[in-house]
Amino acid sequence: MSTTSLPASARAARLREALIAAAFTADGLLEQLGAPAYAALARSETVPALRATRGDSPLDTLVRLFLLQCPVPAAAAAAALPLAECVEDGWVAQEGDLVRATVDVRPYGGPEGQDWFIVSDLGCAVGGAGGISSHEEGVVLGVGGASTTLAGITVRKPVTSALDLGTGSGIQALHAAQHATRVTATDVNPRALEFTRLTLALSGAAPADLREGSLFEPVGTETYDLIVSNPPFVISPGARLTYRDGGMGGDDLCRTLVQQAGERLREGGYAQFLANWQHVDGEEWQDRVRSWVPAGCDAWIVQREVQDVTQYAELWLRDSGDHRTDSAVYAERYEAWLDEFEARSTRAVGFGWITLRKSAAAAGNPSLVAEEWPHAVEQPLGSAVEAHFARQDYLREHDDAALLSAHFTLAEEVVQEQVGLPGAEDPEHVVLRQHRGMRRATKVDAVGAGFAGVCDGSLPAGRILDAIAQLMAEDPVLLRDRTPQAIRLLVEEGFLEPVR
Repeated sequence: MSTTSLPASARAARLREALIAAAFTADGLLEQLGAPAYAALARSETVPALRATRGDSPLDTLVRLFLLQCPVPAAAAAAALPLAECVEDGWVAQEGDLVRATVDVRPYGGPEGQDWFIVSDLGCAVGGAGGISSHEEGVVLGVGGASTTLAGITVRKPVTSALDLGTGSGIQALHAAQHATRVTATDVNPRALEFTRLTLALSGAAPADLREGSLFEPVGTETYDLIVSNPPFVISPGARLTYRDGGMGGDDLCRTLVQQAGERLREGGYAQFLANWQHVDGEEWQDRVRSWVPAGCDAWIVQREVQDVTQYAELWLRDSGDHRTDSAVYAERYEAWLDEFEARSTRAVGFGWITLRKSAAAAGNPSLVAEEWPHAVEQPLGSAVEAHFARQDYLREHDDAALLSAHFTLAEEVVQEQVGLPGAEDPEHVVLRQHRGMRRATKVDAVGAGFAGVCDGSLPAGRILDAIAQLMAEDPVLLRDRTPQAIRLLVEEGFLEPVR
């Protein structure tokens, strides 16, 4: 699997024009295929899409050629593409009266409605790896759930420089190119760098500075405003597949990546990663991952999912197609995974997001939030990530006395729910629930509910508490003493917003 066999990108703009003219776009696919067939593609099921493209329109031809990887008649391909150029440049190959794709081209909708295209190895854009055999260790995947998750949580403020470490097919570099003046993309796999070049060219994006190498080695001591990485985080007993297996023991690759990111960040810069981490006997996972955070950085660590070691091994054995091999080979490889976990006293594996922010204030008093949140969130989440760190700054700068003097407003789309038995005079408890961002819910007492309900920014917190104390016949001094901690929690979780 060499880079010399990949298409040339010099005339990608001509191919791009043809794809868009045929409505071979994210919106065009959804309209042509219909929601059920479109969703089936993500499950590696192609029959509904084949049925939906039995016509002879250019869009039918392009879906079958690039997305479903079916040979199409040369006359149909010529009606949809500048065929001679595409053959010459290596996007397709013609064999007699049939044309087949040499790479997978998948339409991908940008955050502002852009028509983008992700280029990857054949068979790897629809439904993930779909069973990559071991001899294809240099394979480059297309769009997957992990890719879109990282793109969705990334802070998207304008920056001078961004680094996509482990670029793969270039999805994160493509997003970064929209708000970064300069984008550097690295990968240990030279094929991935060439696919990134193709993705950027076919999407009409500015080219990136492409560098081959592992971790931060290709960029030396250079620093960035934004670092993003969807690394090969799978904790495996070897390094069979470049796209997923990091080649280090346990979760050492993710740990190394996080630890080394701090010195490559500029002040105020963000580093955002997807990662796996071990749940080890006798150790809290929060403590394990917090220990990775480099000095001078705040961190927000969110565990989205946990799998026991058998579930985890089975997931990645299916990913590589090992479940389709000889049963004895499958059992041997399964045993190897369990031996690896047993040797490391690992009982489960966590998956989630890690965001670092370089901050001078973190040098003496870092904010290290590690939490489990398996519930649905609102994507894109980048603005919520940025707001999280702004709230941490605010709380770090304000003691309890300052909080009581401050003004707050209730965040948008927060609702109150009263929980209790039907007909009861008073609820058993009150829940505040967000419908934006992390979509959190938190239980509050009567004071907390009353306080949040009247926060419109007009009165300082202390004055509001004094009024509540009078209504509830409580001692205002005691109420002022015990309430700041509750206010601090409501601010930290985004229910209350300080009036700046």
